[in-house]
Amino acid sequence: MENRREVCYTDKKARETRARDRMDGTMRKKERAAAVIAALKEAYPGAVCALDYGADYQLMIAVRLSAQCTDARVNLVTPALFEAYPTLHDFAQADIADVERYVHSCGFYQHKARDIVLACQMLERDFGGRVPDTMEDLLKLPGVGRKTANLLLGDLYGKEAYVCDTHCIRITGKLGLTDGTKDPLKCEMQLRKVIPPEESSDFCHRIVLHGRAVCTARSPKCGECTLAPFCKSFTGK
Repeated sequence: MENRREVCYTDKKARETRARDRMDGTMRKKERAAAVIAALKEAYPGAVCALDYGADYQLMIAVRLSAQCTDARVNLVTPALFEAYPTLHDFAQADIADVERYVHSCGFYQHKARDIVLACQMLERDFGGRVPDTMEDLLKLPGVGRKTANLLLGDLYGKEAYVCDTHCIRITGKLGLTDGTKDPLKCEMQLRKVIPPEESSDFCHRIVLHGRAVCTARSPKCGECTLAPFCKSFTGK
């Protein structure tokens, strides 16, 4: 009986130690995250979405087109697209084959055209002609996943938005803000623990800007990187 009590006590202490270590690790990541946020704010004062849009549904469409396509290409395509279909109702009534011709150069044009038309129909039918403001409702829209939903929540409604695209996943891993996971959902859940909600949307926009300008995947400019002091790849820590 005495040995059993000793084993139980040892197990309890081990669990407490692991829990304390996890808490300490989270606190260190929060401190690192605060320093990264401050450095990004100084380097990129304007944290705005790179996609051009006017109405809320136009941002939804632009984000759908940006999958496996550059924002620059999308911004070349959307002026003619939005001119051809100037209202949400026009998109909802559009022939998918006609929309395909406008978005062809964005790649995966058949899937994207179909999702755009069906999503606009759902906005009209189920959401009063507005892009919804909850994750649950956004995920009901064709072509809208968590990354798109987060971006829409942040840019349209000023809500917390952890947009885990390839830049965000790659760079936050280098910075030690995540464990280096390549899974977007796991990355999002880990960032939610260390990035304050009110900073999340702008943080993700700034990370994208930094990934394009400095911390590129193929040729990162480590010597001129404002985040180098926090980067595990640069410091080895």
